[in-house]
Amino acid sequence: MAHIDAGKTTTTERILYYSGYTRSLGDVDDGDTVTDFMAQERERGITIQSAAVTFDWKGYRINLIDTPGHVDFTLEVERCLRVLDGAVAVFDASAGVEAQTLTVWRQADKHKIPRICFLNKMDKIGASFNYAVESIREKLKAKPLLLQLPIGEGKTFKGVVDVVSKEKLLWNPNSDDGKDFERKPLLEMSDPELLKEITEARNALIEQVADLDDEFADLVLGEFSENFDLLPAEKLQTAVHRVTLAQTAVPVLCGSALKNKGVQPLLDAITMYLPSPEERNYEFLQWYKGDLCALAFKVLHDKQRGPLVFMRIYSGMIKPQLAIHNINGNCTERISRLLLPFADHHVEIPSLTAGNIALTVGLKHTATGDTIVSSKSSALAACRRAEREGEKKHRQNSEAERLLLAGVEIPEPVFFCTIEPPSMAKQPDLDHALKCLQREDPSLKVKLDPDSGQTILCGMGELHIEIIHDRIKREYGLETYLGPLQVAYRETILNSVRATDTLDRTLGDRRHLVTVELEAKSLETSSLLPVIEYAASVAEDLSQASREAIENGLHSACLQGPLLGFPIQDVAITLHSLVIHPGTSTTMISACVSRCLQKALKKADKQILEPLMNLEVTMTRDYLSPVLADLAQRRGNIQEIQTRQDNKVIIGFVPLAEIMGYSTVLRTLTSGSATFALELSNYQAMNPQDQSTLLSQRSGLS
Repeated sequence: MAHIDAGKTTTTERILYYSGYTRSLGDVDDGDTVTDFMAQERERGITIQSAAVTFDWKGYRINLIDTPGHVDFTLEVERCLRVLDGAVAVFDASAGVEAQTLTVWRQADKHKIPRICFLNKMDKIGASFNYAVESIREKLKAKPLLLQLPIGEGKTFKGVVDVVSKEKLLWNPNSDDGKDFERKPLLEMSDPELLKEITEARNALIEQVADLDDEFADLVLGEFSENFDLLPAEKLQTAVHRVTLAQTAVPVLCGSALKNKGVQPLLDAITMYLPSPEERNYEFLQWYKGDLCALAFKVLHDKQRGPLVFMRIYSGMIKPQLAIHNINGNCTERISRLLLPFADHHVEIPSLTAGNIALTVGLKHTATGDTIVSSKSSALAACRRAEREGEKKHRQNSEAERLLLAGVEIPEPVFFCTIEPPSMAKQPDLDHALKCLQREDPSLKVKLDPDSGQTILCGMGELHIEIIHDRIKREYGLETYLGPLQVAYRETILNSVRATDTLDRTLGDRRHLVTVELEAKSLETSSLLPVIEYAASVAEDLSQASREAIENGLHSACLQGPLLGFPIQDVAITLHSLVIHPGTSTTMISACVSRCLQKALKKADKQILEPLMNLEVTMTRDYLSPVLADLAQRRGNIQEIQTRQDNKVIIGFVPLAEIMGYSTVLRTLTSGSATFALELSNYQAMNPQDQSTLLSQRSGLS
């Protein structure tokens, strides 16, 4: 996990090459890497969706997921962290901690994931090991444990020194692929300077770990208090492993993935310091007693095979042709085939055990965040065990709830636009495409606007929506049009008006005659439907049928306002007199009442109401003034400015009409470091100036 362009995909590519999984080195710039296999990823040179790969290294099985760094795809990072046991945070050594690094680091904190830091791009001009380590300490508030030091920086970067074992690792400058490197113990003779530096670094490391780990502290103070040099590397490694698992500190390694240096030691560190599935304890597992329990964390749509569901197996094992029970959907499904994920090409396998990531074919209803067990009875049995163990305090929760693994939290969308098919005949195809894409990517939300009848896409940003648009074209063959979001305004009146109306018609041999007098006035409180009252003289002799007819007439008149045709809200209507000729049909009563109300509304002082959003923007102190200035231009209303740790948080309201494209503007203003959240607050009256501008725009005069 990392910020955009720190080198996640390149590092992944090298790891796969050295573990013997691939035979040639791919390159992001050439568009031939294993994990970026979507057409859009290869064209843009960015990772869009996380890809899973399984490989072996020195007798260990590793499941690796390469995640995107772009802020529009934070959900991908979130759901991978949810199911993995450890993470490698990649840093650009010349930039240190960047905006998105902070975001992914917080996500890992939330899921309590142990992690290792890899300072990549040590060969880049301006790379500085000390600066990067300092920024980890300052910005991430983490304790870095330096397990390696670089030999040279920038152009002079040749290799790394292993602080734990006091060896230097040099890569052969003539070999193309970086497979050959030699480990040499540091000797007093050949490099006295380096040896002195490393001894100091090792002593500092031992003191640091001893501070954090009591067991290790006893050992150091006991046998090795005189001379730290005699402390065996294995003892130090197990202590670093414990400290990493406890998340009190993070091991730091360095290298250059593009120049093929430092990747093999990183793989060794992953197997040495990050937890195995057995070492992460999930309290719900004890109730399953080895029965199957898995979490579906991602769904992909494959043209041939249909939906492929990625699962992390927490206990038990999965086989093909197995019937499974989905607790969230409360349905039973059958797995037709079981695959081991290798980016976009998969291998069929007969079974898979706990701790692995499996790819299953044949599940039709399972979605992201669902908990999978072997059968309903197994879930109930686990539930009873949980209760017997004295979880009486949770008795009020429903039984199933306690067995659910916590799903994946889906962030709220921040960008909205409309999407239209090329013709109405293609609408069902578009609906199908959007349904498939939503199952695959839960951060994409699709809404039908009841006011305008348009399909609205809500996503994490402009790039996100653009890529969805592109995928609909490539994968589903549909040319769609993205339009600006139509804002659903409302209308109301400001004063009290009276009107009378008479309807006199003769149809066949029946005469229909209705006379109505009513009054419409504005309400203080907010109410979507009109509040209808009857004068005492009218209420006495009204039949139920006439009453319904009157209410239907009034409601239908409120659906289209006199100004722009938006629905009317916040009005109270009083019926003062109503004269109905005997034999008049209810339809005529409705028509007359409706016409009379429209007449009254036309006479009143009219007001447009616009949707107002609650806005919360989080950014560092330096960017406070440009963000405030921009919000002022957007007719924003600031309520308060809070301080959270080192950040400022602006809380206020801003009209929905002004928020179009805000995500892009905000990222530009704050170099990508700010985040914001939006939700609909209420409808608020527009000021006369903005209202007249809107009216002239809508009537085509501006």
